[in-house]
Amino acid sequence: MTRVLLIAEACNPQMVSVPLVGWSHVDAVRKLPDIDALIVTQVRNREALLQAGLREDTDFVAIDSERIAKPAWKAASLLRGGSNKGWTTVTAIATLTYPYFENLIWKRFGSQIQDGSFDLVHRVTPLSPTAPSRLAHRCRRAKVPFVLGPLNGGVPWPKQFDAARRREREWLSYVRSGYKLLPGYRQTRRDAAALMIGSQDTWQQVPQEYREKCVYIPENGIDPDRFSGRRNRQAEQPLRLVFLGRLVPYKGADMVIEAAADLIRSEQAVLTIVGDGPERETLERQAEMLGIGNGVRFVGRVPHEAVQQHLIESDLFVFPSIREFGGAVALEAMAVGLVPLVVRYGGLAELVTDQTGFTVEIGSRQEIIQQLRPVLERVAADPSLIETRSQAAHQRAMEWFSWEAKARQVREVYRWVLGQRSEKPDWGMPFPDVENVSSPKAVRQQA
Repeated sequence: MTRVLLIAEACNPQMVSVPLVGWSHVDAVRKLPDIDALIVTQVRNREALLQAGLREDTDFVAIDSERIAKPAWKAASLLRGGSNKGWTTVTAIATLTYPYFENLIWKRFGSQIQDGSFDLVHRVTPLSPTAPSRLAHRCRRAKVPFVLGPLNGGVPWPKQFDAARRREREWLSYVRSGYKLLPGYRQTRRDAAALMIGSQDTWQQVPQEYREKCVYIPENGIDPDRFSGRRNRQAEQPLRLVFLGRLVPYKGADMVIEAAADLIRSEQAVLTIVGDGPERETLERQAEMLGIGNGVRFVGRVPHEAVQQHLIESDLFVFPSIREFGGAVALEAMAVGLVPLVVRYGGLAELVTDQTGFTVEIGSRQEIIQQLRPVLERVAADPSLIETRSQAAHQRAMEWFSWEAKARQVREVYRWVLGQRSEKPDWGMPFPDVENVSSPKAVRQQA
């Protein structure tokens, strides 16, 4: 039995984004039969974990760092103007305040780490590679392996979308690479036993001398219980297109509307937009100006548990976001057998393959629209192109990206740093299509 101290500052099953990713990772790892894990999280997550059935001080410990965390969050909100933008600012402030949280962890668990009560320490969140860790050095001195990750972030803004960057209030993204000058940046990578890297962009940020410690494991995953349904309709005209995401400039809902306008106008397609945000009124006006208001349905924001039904009822998931770190929404579509059409850039490029979906290249807004339009027309003329990819999309999502599969991948990293396997785990970067490799089954057989 491997005893693991699982650190996830953001870890909440009732939230989305990073807190849900943190929860999903640690919950899957702690359920492995040969892992004895204790979760350490921030006190704001306490009630959610109790409601999930975890026992305080047995399954998890909540660390109260609100003395620093609460005013920091308020400061970030003020700098963002209360909007759902400026996430680089939020990350920067969290990075500066996070060391206090780790200091409290060391006060609580330092003696247990030093006396060998844990076989290894694994910090799951923060996901951002900008946040250094003092625990890495302290664990190394105690001869306890420290595993970091999955780390993900730093997808460059495409130069063609600088205006969108400014509309998103991403002022700090212009100087984001300065995080490498922060105290502890290189020491964290030097002292960690393994770095789980969530994307190729993050891999490129790792200094060459530390890459031998890196294992590629994307951050996002699929909960088969949340996405247990399957798309079982046969695609036909009018083709049912769906966009799912925040209605903000870089997600690209406006490009979907313009690219699909001719098909919608001729009743060869209809479009459902699921999500809300500051761009909604602009998008509604765009649809009306194009004369397709009756063929575009704005659903608004829906609970996470209701997302599946919208995906199952659709034929093609169109999501031309130009800056996705993880792209979990594409995995959610693939999990129910819904084929995605995405821009080959950032995290989406590592999830969607030619066998499981359709991709277009990054470019200017108009260039992306000009690429989307013929793909949509081709699929509308021959909906069987969807059906030939649906099963492969479902299989790829479940074999590589279910949380259970990812927990097994993480366990192989544990085995490696503990000397229980000689070779570093390597499943390829990005993961290959399932039919072309036996690695997913090999990982499963090692369970």
